Amino acid sequence: MLRPENIALITGASAGLGVEFARQLSARGHRLVLVARREERLEALAKELGKARAVALDLSKKGATAKLMADITRAGEKVDLLVNNAGFGLYGRFAELDAARQREMVDLNIGALTDLCRAVAPGMIARGHGAILNVASTAAFQAGPGMAVYFATKAYVLSLSEALHEELKPHGIKVSCLCPGPTSTEFGAVAGFKSNGLFDKATMTAGDVVRAGLKALDGNKAVAVAGRLNRAGAFATRLVPRALTRKIVGSIKY
Repeated sequence: MLRPENIALITGASAGLGVEFARQLSARGHRLVLVARREERLEALAKELGKARAVALDLSKKGATAKLMADITRAGEKVDLLVNNAGFGLYGRFAELDAARQREMVDLNIGALTDLCRAVAPGMIARGHGAILNVASTAAFQAGPGMAVYFATKAYVLSLSEALHEELKPHGIKVSCLCPGPTSTEFGAVAGFKSNGLFDKATMTAGDVVRAGLKALDGNKAVAVAGRLNRAGAFATRLVPRALTRKIVGSIKY
């Protein structure tokens, strides 16, 4: 039985996987704190789900993580489950994409995720339980010419998550890294690429991806690649020379 003050904290909760995480965790009986930039969407989702509250915040901004944790402390809440879902990608050549926007991607995909893991871990250790689910991508398994910074941020998320899985396991804390492939969300529109036949065939629904992630977390599986085709692709990166994988990724036209 969950204590009333124990919450599931979900970032990037206003769209895509974040909305689906909120719905599926709510159905499991979790009280939720939903975090994202778009207040109207968050408020509508919180109203739909009931035991949820919205915190409109841009986690890529300096000091945002500290502000969020102060808000949670004031509310008398304890983070029992952290879902680090917030993030975005950009398609284009590294030297041509906006520098400030690329740095914002690093600050959100890496900085905020790291800060939140660090913020909740001590409390989870003290209580002897808790769970962290970090959302990476199949992009984490190889370099990504054409989306260089995005692929690099997801490689970081994968590496950090695997390390935390081992460090926190003795304290009764579960840590899993979810690596989706193409998913039916707003990600592509934000990143700047259009429909692609190859990706369309491999696209999963947000619901299926979230179910895969929560199943992995339930079993404390360190890494979960959602979908059989994506798992095969991730495994193939172990067998193919990195020089070849980066050429293949660089040749894809989004």
